[in-house]
Formats: sequence, C-alpha cells, structure tokens
Amino acid sequence: MKPNKDTAKKTFPVLKLHCASCAKRAEDILGKQEGVINASVNYASSNAIVEYNPHITSPQELREAVQKGGYDLFIEEAEQQGAAARLEEIHAQTAADLKKRTIWAVILSIPVVIIGMFLMDIPYANEIMWVLSTPVVFWLGRSFFAGAWSQAKQRTANMDTLVALSTSIAYIFSVFNTLFPSFWLDRGVEPHVYFEASSVIIAFILLGRLMEERAKGNTSSAIKKLIGLQPKTVTLITADGGYKETPIALVNIGDTVMVKPGEKIAVDGTITEGHSYVDESMLTGEPVAVSKNIGDDVFAGTINQKGSFRFKAQKVGANTILSQIIKMVQDAQGSKAPVQKLVDKIAGIFVPVVISIAILSLILWLILDPTNGFTHGLLAMVTVLIIACPCALGLATPTAIMVGIGKGAERGILIKDAESLESAKKVNAIVLDKTGTITEGKPVITDMIWLNNDNSHAKDLASIERLSEHPLAEAIVNHFKSIPPATVNEFESITGKGIKATVDGNLYYAGNQQLMNDNNIVIDKYIEHEAQKLANGFKTIVWFADRKNVLAVIAIADKIKETSKEAIQQLQTAGIEVHMLTGDNGATAKHIASEIGVNHYKAEVLPAQKAAYVKELQNRGKVVAMVGDGINDSAALAQADLSIAMGKGSDIAMDVAKMTIISSDLTKIPEAIKLSVQTVRTIRQNLFWAFIYNLIGIPVAAGILFPINGFLLNPMIAGAAMALSSVSVVTNSLRLRWTK
Repeated sequence: MKPNKDTAKKTFPVLKLHCASCAKRAEDILGKQEGVINASVNYASSNAIVEYNPHITSPQELREAVQKGGYDLFIEEAEQQGAAARLEEIHAQTAADLKKRTIWAVILSIPVVIIGMFLMDIPYANEIMWVLSTPVVFWLGRSFFAGAWSQAKQRTANMDTLVALSTSIAYIFSVFNTLFPSFWLDRGVEPHVYFEASSVIIAFILLGRLMEERAKGNTSSAIKKLIGLQPKTVTLITADGGYKETPIALVNIGDTVMVKPGEKIAVDGTITEGHSYVDESMLTGEPVAVSKNIGDDVFAGTINQKGSFRFKAQKVGANTILSQIIKMVQDAQGSKAPVQKLVDKIAGIFVPVVISIAILSLILWLILDPTNGFTHGLLAMVTVLIIACPCALGLATPTAIMVGIGKGAERGILIKDAESLESAKKVNAIVLDKTGTITEGKPVITDMIWLNNDNSHAKDLASIERLSEHPLAEAIVNHFKSIPPATVNEFESITGKGIKATVDGNLYYAGNQQLMNDNNIVIDKYIEHEAQKLANGFKTIVWFADRKNVLAVIAIADKIKETSKEAIQQLQTAGIEVHMLTGDNGATAKHIASEIGVNHYKAEVLPAQKAAYVKELQNRGKVVAMVGDGINDSAALAQADLSIAMGKGSDIAMDVAKMTIISSDLTKIPEAIKLSVQTVRTIRQNLFWAFIYNLIGIPVAAGILFPINGFLLNPMIAGAAMALSSVSVVTNSLRLRWTK
C-alpha cells in the first residue's frame, strides 16, 4: 500500500522483541494509535512498517506507545549521520548480553543438576543448589520476568509468562522446603526441592533464544553492503575546470563528475566526455562489461574499468537506481508476515489454561478432601506448573533447525532460518536468474578455429589482447595464460570494432568482422562458414588477422553449467514450474531456454522487473522460490517466498537469500527443498509430542487419577518427565541427520 499525500510511510527497527507474539503485540499497539492507518511488524527482520498521518501522530509518540508495552522503536532516520552504526551497536550489545547470560546460566546449572540428580545426600545440598540457582533465575533470567510483567500489564500472556511462573513457583516451593522441611515431614511427605528444574528451564530457554537469534542473522547486513556500493565522495569538475573532492550528499543534479579507472560511479548520469567499459553486473547480472561513450547513461554502484570519463549527474540521493534497489530490498524484507508463530500463538492460549488448571487443582483438592486437601492441592498445583514447563516447546524448533542446517551444510546447502523451511514445502514455482545460476557467469572461449590448423600466432594474439580494455579480451588472455607475452608496439584501440598492434614488426588485427572488412582482410571460405555456425549458436565471435588474411576466429560465450539441465528436469518432475529471467537479449534467452528445457522465460529484465515478476507469480497464487547470484537479484530474492543464492555470487545476494548453494550446483536445489520438507516435518513432530506430553501430563499432575487408583504424581517425577520431554524432542531432531 502506497502512502497518499496526507500520510507518511516509514520503516522503524523494533527493539526488545523476544518472540513472534511480541511482534504481534507491538503491531497491535501501533495499529491502535490515533492517526495510524496501517502497521505491520515483522519478527524475522525486527522491523515495523507504519503508515500514519503526520498531522495527527509522530514517530516519537509511536515510540512512547510501544515503550509502554515493553518494547522500543528506533526512530532515528537512516540518513542521519551514525544512525545505522548506533542501531548496529544496540543489536551487538543485545546479542553479546544474551550470549553471556546463556553461558553463565549453563555453567551455574550444571552443578545444580549434578547435585539434584546424584548427590542429594551431601551436606548442605539444598543450600548449595539454592545459592547457585538464585542468580540463574533472578539475574540471568530477569528478561523473562520483565517480559511476563509487561504482558501481565497488557492482560496478555506469552512464553515469558510460562517460564516466569514455572521457574518462580519451583524456586519458591524449593526455598520453602529448604527452610521448613518439617511442614511436609509432619504430614508424611518427603520435602523435595526443584532448584535444578528452575535453573535448567532458564538455561534451556536462553539457549533456544540464542540459537534463534543466530538463525535470524544480521538482517541489516545486506542493506549495509548495498549502501557500501556507493562511494562516500566524488570528484566534481569546478567552474574553472579544476577538480574538487566532494561528499556525495552535496552532489546536485547538473554537476559534472569525473570518474577514474577502477572507481565506483556515485550517482546516475549521462557521459559528456571520454570512453570506457563499465561493469554493470550489479544491475543487469550480465558478466560482460558495457562499452560507454558520450551520451550513454551510467548508474550509481556500477564500476568503471580502465578508461576515464566525465558525466553530468541526472539522479542523486534516493532517486538513483541503487537507492531504489535498496528500498525494494527493505520493503520486501519488511512486508513478509512472520512464519514461525505456531509455538507462541498456542502459548498465548496455553499459558492461561495451565495457570487456571493449577489454581483449579488446588481449589478442588481443598473442596473434595478437607483432611489432606491443602497438602495434596499445593503439590498438585506445583506439579502442574512444573510439568507444563515450556522446555520441549522452546527446543522443538531450534533443535530441528540446528540439525537441519548442519545436515545441509554437509551437503553444501546453507539454510538461514525457519521461514525458508516453512515455505519450501509449498513451493510450486521457481524463478532462475540466467547468468551465474544456469550459466557459469563468466565468458570463456568455447571454440577456436585456426586457418589451416596453424596456431603459431597464438602468442601474438594473447600478447595484443593483454593490452585491450574490452572485457572479452580477458577470456582470451585467461585461455592463453601459460604463454609468456611478446613485446607489443603501436597498439591502437578502434572504438566499436576492436584493436590493432604490431608484434615483432608484424601488424595484427583483433575484433569484429567490420574491422576485417574495413582493412580489406581476406576471409577464407571455411573460416567464414565456421564463424557463421558459431554465431548461429549465440556465441560472440572475435576475428584475428594479420595485415592480409584472417588467421583465426574465436567463439566466446557464457557456458551453461553441466548440471543445469538435470536440475531443471528434477524440479519439473517434482511438479515445480520453472521460469528463467535474464538481462540478455531475446534471441539468446530463447536459445538458452530451449537448451535447458524451460518453457517460461523473460529477457532484458531489470532488477525492479525481476521483483515484479516474482510478485506477479505470487498474485497468481504461486509459492515462489527465486534463485540468483547477483546484486541485481537481491530485490527479487527478498520478494520471493523462498530465496536461494548461488554461493559463488555476490555477498549481498547471499545475505538477502534464505538459502545459499555453496557449490553453485543447481542440482542442490531439489535436494535443498527435500531437506527443508524433512526439517519442517521434524519440527511439527517435535511440537506434536511436546503438546501431547502436556495434554497427558497436566491432568495426571492435577490428580485426575487419584480417585481411580490413588496415584498422585510427585513433583520430582514431574521434573524428570519435563526433562524427558526435552530429551525426546532433541533425540527426534537428531534423527533427522540419518534421514535420507
């Protein structure tokens, strides 16, 4: 939804989110504020997209409302100096604090568990466990109590509520039993303590959150790298013809900018003087640099190669194509609904139900058993809260993800988070970028035809191509890299046609057929026939000649990967519709599509069109996976339901993508989808058993069997059952390792 002229639409990072229900709560708070038209909070990216009327409310007022709910908004504009660095610092401090608390919770919980399980008879066992578990519960686990209190003030509940209740009840009950054991001994009951249950719960849940944070990753890193493509300063041409180093923020439309060899272009504009080749792969994805002459457009973030030129700035700041790509990535990442909500959604209902059952158990015991009702009722209430511990729920997802990610890594598949696992099993359309995904992404010599099979002039060809600025020259130089160069004289670049140079007194030409015709070079019929065949195969032809005759024709192309066709067949067999997108021309796209067996393709596609193509498929009801390797694919990758990057591509594509194929082998994609399906199945199994355990365990803990056979579950057994539920979840996750 685009904001109208009376509204503003902004993205704010949200701080202090602990779970998907936190994101939902923050979204509800924002949505209820006066002047807010629409609000969406994404837990995966920790961003809020808010459309509001600036005449009615402001970012500061929105922040104050969110703070009352226990969360926070980072409202500094991204453009403000140091704002991004401050946000990064906040995230780093939060992650470091979580890691430190997790480590200390585990360190302090280990001796408590050892004493509670095996050394209960040592002197002062209860007191030692009390001392060790106190900092775990009330210092290292303070965030759970703070979160539970914030939820309680809003009359809601989440996982924090359940953790805080179960740990505090177990802790208080244990302290009471340590200080007043005679209360139970006089009633014929053994005064057990459950310090290990309270501390282990905190340690396990902290560990689960740490794993989740790592899985989510640094969602801002892709944006940071995109912004890093834009240089901080530019060289402006002053009115008197001099040079002035100027911050990019001060560049205005109409300014003349000087670009030297190897520099990044800072803003969009039109060349007014000079000639060069510009690497535009970040826009088009095509590996061959583009020749740029007077009147041609250049774009921010692209890289100038060997030549120098001047251009007039036409688009600056937020209007450049690079800035638009950055905005599209931000929007696509922020607009996705959180996928991993199941546990927290159910916990929102589960927590008050458990509390109600625990209190009801005490009340019913008091009513139905006037003699021992308080003793049995109190035990039943504590047992219900202990057995309903969310350990298994908290571990169900992260353990399966960790095992799935490990298994994927062994196979060369990096899986970033649970969102990709959730969507992978539903994928029914996959969009493949051509260059670097289906093809190698690098021009290479595919054919070389020498006149009369005489390649004695190979050294001369390699030597003159070493001096050429043309990107195709690199393919020839790499092909002959083992041949030592000869001395080249009188080298000349002929714009749009090729080069000529003298080697050992002999004149040579290398370039297109027009260069041959202009210099009356004789073309052998066989060579001409072979060149035509190669050109018909959609390969670029380089002609090499001396002053009289064509000596060779060289065919250069971006080769199709050996595994591409097989991978596409596997996807189609699995019922997945395959689409190909490319920035290349229509004829080449049609040829490649027919070679690999793809029926749906689109040529001459720009980054915005790639993202729009994915969105169009989604609007048709498709669950879309996007596979790419370049910066130009990043917006489409962010838009897709499942994003997959080729490992030999750009860091930005890999940061945006939810999966990365390290080897860039397309056959890994069907394997990745299968692995994702298996991992999701394991997560659902874990959640099923975690909830079944609670559905059976809670009524038994409440004493439902006592009227039937006199059985009342001991809290100690409840603690063991709680631990067993966690072990069963972890074991089931580990089983995923051996699933084929």
